[in-house]
Amino acid sequence: MIERGDMLRAWHDHLVHARRRSPHTVRAYHATARRLLEALPDGQTWASLARLEAPALRDQLASRRADGIGNVSAARELSALKAFLAFAREQAGLADTAAPRVRGPRIKKGLPRPVTPDEAVNLAATVAEDAAEEWIAARDRAVLLLLYGAGLRIAEALGLPASVLPLGETLTVTGKGGRQRVVPILPIVRAAVDDYAAKVPYLLARDKPLFRGAKGGPLAQAMIQRAVARARTVLGLPPTATPHALRHSFATHLLGAGADLRSLQELLGHASLSSTQIYTKVDAATLLDVYRSAHPRA
Repeated sequence: MIERGDMLRAWHDHLVHARRRSPHTVRAYHATARRLLEALPDGQTWASLARLEAPALRDQLASRRADGIGNVSAARELSALKAFLAFAREQAGLADTAAPRVRGPRIKKGLPRPVTPDEAVNLAATVAEDAAEEWIAARDRAVLLLLYGAGLRIAEALGLPASVLPLGETLTVTGKGGRQRVVPILPIVRAAVDDYAAKVPYLLARDKPLFRGAKGGPLAQAMIQRAVARARTVLGLPPTATPHALRHSFATHLLGAGADLRSLQELLGHASLSSTQIYTKVDAATLLDVYRSAHPRA
């Protein structure tokens, strides 16, 4: 009989090393597995978990619903449960590792809300003006321009090592699932990063994070998110004007300028083209807004 803790450790290691999931996903999937094991009788084995059927997943989902989670969280919980049971079936030596089929809740997908080029530039400038120190102003501006000018996720920008310096015309980025991609770096982005590197008061060792917090440690996402929240209030921008919205803007503006979906998929680091196709809807929505505001008979 395998101990519950050993099961959870094996699941954690599988997520980190075999699936190369993000730390956030690892924590969430590990917590889901722990909740399932705690709800089941003691003495579970990989074989007993492999025998669980759809009703067990529905019961676990109903329990989480009773805790007050919404459709999005319920869908994620179900995805994590299926992944864990598929892993259990694999550990039990079954040829068919497919988890029981359970239909998840319907989720209405909203379109990303991009900001305009002027809003993106003003947002970066306002964040910089609000900074307590000159080097922090340079840092925040560099981070935001990487999101808007190169389409990086905020975690990707803050995960860059100092070894990327000096920046060239392209940058190799490691994204979700450990997938690497090469993105072009505009002169304005390169200049912003160089400006930060010249002003930061800490030694930028090549194996350490490029972007530092006020006390010299790795810069936390929350710091950039709070700075953007303050700046959008000053500028009168909606709550949708977040750091991630700058990445959406990068994609939407490239598509509007004629970029094809395959190229955009590569630049964004999407695993599937379906993730990128949402930007065709965003661009159509933007064009419709322009039409309605400009056409005399709209």
